[in-house]
Amino acid sequence: MSRSEAIIDRLHALHPKLIDLSLERLQRLLTALDHPERKLPPVVHVAGTNGKGSTCAFVRAIAEAAGLRVHVYTSPHLVSFHERFRLAGTLVTEEALAEALEEIEAVNDGLPITVFEVTTAVGLLLFSRVPADLLVLEVGLGGRFDATNVVERPAACAITSISMDHMDFLGNTLTAIAGEKAGILKRGVPAATGLQPPEALAVLQKEADSVGAPLLCRDRDWSAEWVEGGLRYTDSLGTLHLPPPSLPGPHQADNAGIAIAALRGWNPYWLTEAVIAAGLSTATWPARLQRLHGSLASILPEGWELWLDGGHNAGAGQALAAHLPGWSDRPRHLVVGMKKGKESGEFLRPLIPLCDTLWAVAEPGQHLAMPVEDILAASGGVAIPGPDVAGALHAIAAAGGPPGRVLICGSLYLAGEVLKADGTSVA
Repeated sequence: MSRSEAIIDRLHALHPKLIDLSLERLQRLLTALDHPERKLPPVVHVAGTNGKGSTCAFVRAIAEAAGLRVHVYTSPHLVSFHERFRLAGTLVTEEALAEALEEIEAVNDGLPITVFEVTTAVGLLLFSRVPADLLVLEVGLGGRFDATNVVERPAACAITSISMDHMDFLGNTLTAIAGEKAGILKRGVPAATGLQPPEALAVLQKEADSVGAPLLCRDRDWSAEWVEGGLRYTDSLGTLHLPPPSLPGPHQADNAGIAIAALRGWNPYWLTEAVIAAGLSTATWPARLQRLHGSLASILPEGWELWLDGGHNAGAGQALAAHLPGWSDRPRHLVVGMKKGKESGEFLRPLIPLCDTLWAVAEPGQHLAMPVEDILAASGGVAIPGPDVAGALHAIAAAGGPPGRVLICGSLYLAGEVLKADGTSVA
């Protein structure tokens, strides 16, 4: 066990709940640390249900294409805890992470605090000490009471697609969830949002009007359209003719557009068309329709493709369902493993008609893996027990047939185990 892992294990004992949405505990700790949250480079704060990670990846890639040094804070990690902290373009080292954790642990002095609040404090401390030009800050859960919302005045905000997820913390209606996401909006700070259900968009607009935040809405203030050869983006500053985003899927037009709109809302003058094009074409984000080529992929016969996506809720199911028709030239096989408590039926419903076979798995080591039997029941008896990823891939390969595509999906925790088993790096 590394130094940082040992500290994180100790910190788990400081609060009885893994998630307890509040700002007071972290604000107390940040005061004791002399307010690192007030010593940051300009911040782009990103909330939403689906697409946050992809939007963060596009913001980072565009800014780096312009020559900016970019910090990034995201969660959860897939393989290593260090993935959550990118300092001026490079993942945090074990030594730097362990030293920051030890400093925070000492200053906190055993007072109640959640691990996510501690890791957010660690990130803010590191980001305040390492020079950079921009910080991309991803909300962990919700927005209004998320630990990242201690940043009082970001340069820009972004709110990606909102759908039903984490209802036990955010509310069981779309309007309640949208209200929590809208809690990151700040007076005078431009905020970009993409395609939203009408009721969610109405909540975002009402909150934006209430706090005085300029809300930049898709198909009103900006547009992003697939055209031959790529993406056409238009806003009040003009039209950009861009290459297709490097992250596959029709939904990535929305995430790319949100990233562009947020950055142009903050400071458009360094964002040339060439810079944006370079960023869109080079952005990377693991486990978002990612092609795998390692140990797991080698189980499949020559000519087959293995893909991975961390999508795990109803909105993600719909996004994947919009992508799968583009794979109709080959048989499509889905391998699904989910986290306990997720609405597996809502995730599976749009996908079942689009796959040739559906396999239910619970990967050894997967955090809070949903039992295979529960996924079978949610599929209405359509799914076949894997029972794990390797077992499902061997069964698919043994069945023969023409070369097909296999998509592993349903959980970011499953995605992390798959990347480790495949031997694929996430750095």
